[in-house]
This record gives sequence, C-alpha cells and structure tokens, in this order.
Amino acid sequence: MTAGPRRTERRRPRTGALHIQRLRPKPEARPRGGLVPLAEVSGCCTLRSRSPSDSAAYFCVYTYPRGRRGGRRRVTRTFRADGAGTYEENRAEAQRWATVLTCLLRGLPLPGDGEITSHLLPRPPRLLLLVNPFGGRGLAWQWCKNHVLPMISEAGLSFNLIQTERQNHARELVQGLSLREWDGIVTVSGDGLLYEVLNGLLDRPDWEEAVKTPVGILPCGSGNALAGAVNHHGGFEQALGVDLLLHCALLLCRGGCCPLDLLSVTLASGSRCFSFLSVAWGFVSDVDIHSERFRALGSARFTLSTVLSLATLHTYRGRLSYLPATVEPASPTPAHGLPRAKSELTLAPVPAPPVAHSPLHRSVSDLPLPLPQPALTSPDSPEPLAILALNGGGPELAGDWAGAGDAPLSPDPLLPSPPGSPKSALLSPINEGAPETTASPGLLSSDPVAASTGGPPDDLLPPLGAPLPPGWVTLEEDFVLVLAISPSHLGADLVAAPHARFDDGLVHLFWVRGGISRAALLRLFLAMEQGSHFSLGCPQLGYSAARAFRLEPLTPRGVLTVDGERVEYGPLQAQVHPRLGTLLTGPPGRPGREP
Repeated sequence: MTAGPRRTERRRPRTGALHIQRLRPKPEARPRGGLVPLAEVSGCCTLRSRSPSDSAAYFCVYTYPRGRRGGRRRVTRTFRADGAGTYEENRAEAQRWATVLTCLLRGLPLPGDGEITSHLLPRPPRLLLLVNPFGGRGLAWQWCKNHVLPMISEAGLSFNLIQTERQNHARELVQGLSLREWDGIVTVSGDGLLYEVLNGLLDRPDWEEAVKTPVGILPCGSGNALAGAVNHHGGFEQALGVDLLLHCALLLCRGGCCPLDLLSVTLASGSRCFSFLSVAWGFVSDVDIHSERFRALGSARFTLSTVLSLATLHTYRGRLSYLPATVEPASPTPAHGLPRAKSELTLAPVPAPPVAHSPLHRSVSDLPLPLPQPALTSPDSPEPLAILALNGGGPELAGDWAGAGDAPLSPDPLLPSPPGSPKSALLSPINEGAPETTASPGLLSSDPVAASTGGPPDDLLPPLGAPLPPGWVTLEEDFVLVLAISPSHLGADLVAAPHARFDDGLVHLFWVRGGISRAALLRLFLAMEQGSHFSLGCPQLGYSAARAFRLEPLTPRGVLTVDGERVEYGPLQAQVHPRLGTLLTGPPGRPGREP
C-alpha cells in the first residue's frame, strides 16, 4: 500500500510521547492507541522487504504498553517509507526517523535546523551481564532469555553474558576484568549478586577507578529491593515479578545513571565490607535468614517467614549510636549517562580495530541477538501495520499489507553498524576457560560476606570499641528491630524511606522499641507497602538520618545481616561514603506515577 501525494500537517513527537495519527481516509480527532509514551519504548530499527521489487524502507518501533489485565506486553509498530522512487532515498528517510527517535529516547539534543544524521549518536555501550541462573526459583535464566536479551537487543546495546556458578563467582570475575572494555556491569538476579560485584570492584588495586564503573540491576531474584528503588526513581508504578523486570529493562535501554552512596561496614572481627542496601538486626534480619528454608517459594518466602517471626516475636537489648546529619542533603545533580545506544541497523560501518578481550567464564554472547522481525500481515492480524508516508506526511495507520503473498521484512543489510561495534551474529558458543582473576585465596571461601581490602578510609569512625567522639547520639533500649537503609526500598514492594535518594549522602536509621504489639508491627509493614508507615503515629517507631552509626548488641544471640546476607554476630559500625559508586538508573521520572 503506497502513499500518493497529498497535503497534510507534519507533526513533531510530543516531549515524552510519540503521536501516531491516521490520516486516511480522514484524520482521527482522538486516535486509538495513538499516543505512545517514550517510557514504554525500548528501541527501534530500520528494515527492508525481502522482495527485490519493493523499493520501500521500513522503520520499526518496539513498545511495551500495559495490556487489558494490567501486565505489559511487547507490541511492534512498523512504518513504511515509500515517498521516493528509489530504495536508497526511502532508506535515508527511515534512517532519519530512527535517529530522531533514538535521540529522544536517550535524551540527546537534536539540531535546530541542522541535518539529522547518524553521527548524532555515539557508539552503543558495551555491557557485561552477570546472570545467576538459580535466582528467582530458578527462573532467572528463563526470564533473561525471554525478556532481557530481546529488549536490550531492540535497544541496540552490545553485551556479553556470563552465568555465575557459585557463591562469590561474580566477585572473582570483576576482580580480573579489564574494565576499559566495558561501559557497565549489570546483574540479572536478586540483590546478592550486585553485592558481590561492588565488593569485588572495591577489592581491586585500582579500586578508586574501578568503583566508578556503572553498575545496574535487572531483578530476577526473590529479594529485589534496589530494583524497587530504581523502578520508583524512574517514575513507574510499584510492580513485582516480570513487570518489575520489564520496567527496569526499559530504564536500562534508555541509558543514564546517577551517583550511588555506599556504606562501609566494619564487623566485630575488624573486617570491612561495603553495602548498597541495608544493615539489619532483629525482626528484619530474622525474616531474611529464616526465609532461606522456604527459598523454593520465591518472593512468597518472605511473607511466610514474616508470619512465623510475628508468632515468635523477640526483643533484643542493644546500644545504637549515630552521628546525626547536620546539613541538608545535597541537591540532585544532572544525571550523567553511558554512551548512548543506537540501532545496529542505522549507522555506517567502519572497521573496528581488533580488541583483545579477557577470557570470560561461560560467555554466552557478546553481540546483540538477532530479533524476530515483524511479518507483513493479513487484515485478520490483531496488530495493524503503521505506514510512514513521506509524500508530505507524518505517520499513518493502515489496516493491512498489500497481499498475503508479499515477503516479510528483514533487517536492512545496507544499513551499517556504528563505528567500533561488532556485526550482528547468533549466540556464540559457551567458553569454558577459567577467568583471569587477581583474587587472593581467601576470596574463594564460601563466606558470603568476605572482607574487602580496598575502599576509602572511614574518617568519621574511631576504632570499633573506642569511645565515640562528641556529637553522637546513643540509645540503649530493648529493640524489636534496628534497620539502617540507604535507598528508598527494603523490598520491591516495601518503601521504607520514601524520601531517600541514591546520592543523598545519608543512611536512614529506623528502630522499633520493645512493647509494640504484633498487630501494630504488622500494620507498620503493611503501611510500608505505600511508604505511609510514618503517618501511623506509632510511638515505638524511631527514625533519624545519619552519616555514621555504631550498633552494639547486648543480647548474646541474634542475627545481623548486610544487604540480606548473614554476617558475624557482634558489634559493628558503618559510615556513608557519598557518591562512591555509580548506578544505572535510566532517566528520572515522577516517583509513584507512570511517566
């Protein structure tokens, strides 16, 4: 179906959304499904027909709108550029559309009156994906193949994927990486794998540069607290399961990152580790550790463990000291991002110089996956093709293709790749070579919280056991729980500190004193799902924003956790190191509301 000459208004996409309007037989006042938020777009590509006689070029947009039942589903919108007489001219126009959309997705400036060319786009970032195949009741690998890899390929991201095989495997891997080869490290699992990555980076001799490597998380585990905070930061509604994964993947596809505060934690033995999430004692750590026996239930294990912990509610005598925050949190700074990605089909090929990559264990792919391309369909298709008519026009919707016998679309072989990027290929074979690491023998132990040897000094803390300096506040109480948290979320659906930011330079301290009833404690956690627990006026709930703290359990038995992992029981202390790390978050949105 070709477009003849006609006069029509050329519409520019609204900021934050694409406007798609039917122009024939007449424009619609309110086009059904015609407004596509950029937050729902993963990427785009240009295509051509496999029919040699078809001179049109095609432009495909990959979107993830909400379905009728609330969940997100993948929808492709394919436009046809056929306003010129030759394929090369049509291809150039489709390429301009792809460039403009990619700039909008990445937040890149467009020239006012200048020419739109592929040179506006930098090279795609190269990401290292680390997957824990045992995460999320063993669903992590399946979710990665079904959702993560297709989406980041749609965005034109270049990646290498490694499956971790044991505890501390990720920690050992990042210690031996040549980090200049990577623009980011993304974990596809729960919070535990990112803990290994950050502590591995801080164990390196070059930790000061290594820890600046952007890290990200795609939630495929049981505990997905940081992903919940990223989802909140991106402006999406609270989500769980596959929807939370799709939200975080959409944010990753759009690029962008922000500084990340890290908490250095000194344990009773004098060893030190770094936390991005929380330190817990009492009820929260009891739930975390006791839920391990129900790991086969996935995220439901926390619900069951909470019920059991409520039934046997304990109090713990202890001393909590903290250095209150005396200054207002620093105002947010503009987010800095990775080199922005672009469609692998839109840019000119320039031979890349050979790069010697470190041998990586269980490397699955370091190239974008070939995507299933949309076929041209019959009028019975549930999804109409959108035709990009270029004879004076903006996009149009058409109900069908020219005929059932026409050939389907394929990636345009004449549209080259960006400078320095590899060509598209199938999955590469698994490499079984051992990784190059600089890990010491002690790092091969099964201890989930092995000590970090690098990182900045703790200038706010005296030695553990020494008197605290002036200005500290000390509480000695019977506690039900003590929680020190850095980001906003304690779980994917638990907003413990709704006002927290990734880079506010604070640790948010919560405590619940003894004497609270089981019903009141349950109400606190139910209200925490909406971040409204402070409005309950619970007299046993305490809070303070701090820069450092010390926790001294006076009860002989108990459980302490750092980022959900059990650590040695005894006194510990910690301080915030503002903006020490970098977190891949995507563009910020309006928290609590869909963009």
